[in-house]
Amino acid sequence: MPQLTLRAAATGFLLGGVLSATNLYVAAKTGWTLGVGLTSVILAFAMFRILSRLGARDMTILENNCTQSIATAAGYMTMPLTSGIAAYMWATNAVLPWWQIMCFNVVLSSMGVLVAFPMKRRFINDEQHPFPEGRACGVVLDALYESAGAAAGMYKARVLAAAAGIAGTIGVLSGENIMRMVQQKWLGLASAWHLPLSLDGWYYALADRGLAPLPRLAGVDLRQLALSPSLDLAMIGAGGLMGIRTASSLLVGAIVNFAIIVPIMITAGQIVPRSGTLAEGTAAFGRAHILNTWSLWWGITMMVVAAMVTLFARPDVFVQAWRTLTRRGPAPARDDLLGDIELPLKVSVIGVPLIGAVGVYLAQVWFGVPWWLGAASIPLILLLALIAASSTALTGITPSSSLSKIPQFIVGAIEPRTPAPNLMTAVMSAEVASNASNLLMDIKPGYMLGAKPRQQAIGHGIGIVAGALAATPLYFLLFGLDRYVPGGAVSVQDTMVSDKFAFPGAVQWKGVSDLVTTIFGGGSGQVLLTTSIIWSMAIAAIAALFMEVTRVRTRNRFPLSPLAIGLGVVVPPESSLMMFLGSLMFWIAGRVYGKRRESGGFRLWVDSQEAICAGLIAGAALIGIADILVRVFLFDA
Repeated sequence: MPQLTLRAAATGFLLGGVLSATNLYVAAKTGWTLGVGLTSVILAFAMFRILSRLGARDMTILENNCTQSIATAAGYMTMPLTSGIAAYMWATNAVLPWWQIMCFNVVLSSMGVLVAFPMKRRFINDEQHPFPEGRACGVVLDALYESAGAAAGMYKARVLAAAAGIAGTIGVLSGENIMRMVQQKWLGLASAWHLPLSLDGWYYALADRGLAPLPRLAGVDLRQLALSPSLDLAMIGAGGLMGIRTASSLLVGAIVNFAIIVPIMITAGQIVPRSGTLAEGTAAFGRAHILNTWSLWWGITMMVVAAMVTLFARPDVFVQAWRTLTRRGPAPARDDLLGDIELPLKVSVIGVPLIGAVGVYLAQVWFGVPWWLGAASIPLILLLALIAASSTALTGITPSSSLSKIPQFIVGAIEPRTPAPNLMTAVMSAEVASNASNLLMDIKPGYMLGAKPRQQAIGHGIGIVAGALAATPLYFLLFGLDRYVPGGAVSVQDTMVSDKFAFPGAVQWKGVSDLVTTIFGGGSGQVLLTTSIIWSMAIAAIAALFMEVTRVRTRNRFPLSPLAIGLGVVVPPESSLMMFLGSLMFWIAGRVYGKRRESGGFRLWVDSQEAICAGLIAGAALIGIADILVRVFLFDA
């Protein structure tokens, strides 16, 4: 059966480029990267099912599997851009050339592919680990290509397109730059109108006219505390995908921080305004100021402690990794029955040291990481990739971000004078681990369906290139890096961070890096960490430890996620609110229609939940990107 065909590669390349753009948009807003495997499966299926009605040959199930492998690899290429690499540029206040970023990501991702295949036969062939997300993708593919599943697949594709159309239409109407282009440039009008998305703008309009009281907390305008909601359909879709427990925890973190703790700290004088005074009622704060001067530290502490507890609470992950390292499998037969379809192990044996050496060289030349430190990190990176793959095999969760904190602390302790070594070795670790784990996740449905792993490895490589080509230039255009002036009054961080893009992932990485250099470097600790911040970190660590241990002991029945609570401190409160509303909407739909499987409500709101969410995210994100590009090329040019 055809598998890695030209049209499968081209479709995966194009879908991967689009999905990597949406992932870049969502990750810059929320710090989450969303799985794109099932979305690409449904889109490719619908696309070729429609083309087949026009006379083209329909895509085979294994071609679709290769397409999703390519698209998934591309989608995950955005992870370092919105986390470690952004944090590095903030810490050094210098913008890296786009081609360096792209080449470094491709090198690390390729290393992840080669690291994965020595583990593939053990995890997938021999021990038949579940890889839950990959197994789900295989089940969906199998169902779509049965005659009974084709109609359901087309229905989900139509639902996805409708959701994307609704989100896109609202995005066009609310896009300030798109509306300016249409009304002023095309229609020649003197001014332009766009749909306001602020949910409380009408009230503040009344307050400005003296018809309503101005809402304050601790004597501060609520808008200065980032407590001003706005409609965001992409975040509603993201909330539907993450579930009610995680989204509720995000909202709890936002409320506890911005509505309770921050007003107390302002009243106590621990958080001072960036301008104006409380006494005169002119105090200006803003979310970024509150976060960077005080709240960031307890939020990061809660995330790091929760992530470490989650990681070490699964000893079977470490046992499995140790067995993979130490146990020998059965002696291979002289005639290897799988030799023609597997990627030869000698490719990994030769390729990993060579590509690793290239990565170490680039890290030294481009990012200032001493070569000996980079080389010493390679064994640790390989071990962490093995642990991450073990976790993915058992739970479907790839803890690459959590694991990256280990090299950050170890390397930071060895070389605390500059943030470059701890940040970039962590980037290397996270990128290798995530690509190795994601490739194994992609190979699982292929193994279920009879695909050739060697062709999937090639497809994953195509996806890496697609993601790098699509995401890297867009990264510079979306976040203003192409217009950054070195040595100017505006820093790289202030250039990238805005009301629309908070970069919570990068904020966390930079916060950990600052903490590491403060602990081991000395000198600036008294300035960076005040007494109230240290107390908040201690309390947050104890609370995260208690909640995560309780969650583990109750087998995930504890209603809150401390990791998400910490993230709720970093993510803009309006995004947390929209994600909660999205999760609540689908949770209610599940309660209402969950047991009524023959009803239209079940078919739409339960069975097609992922399609609706993917459509909302894609429609809102793509139009949001288009609005920014219109500004860049038409109004800022």
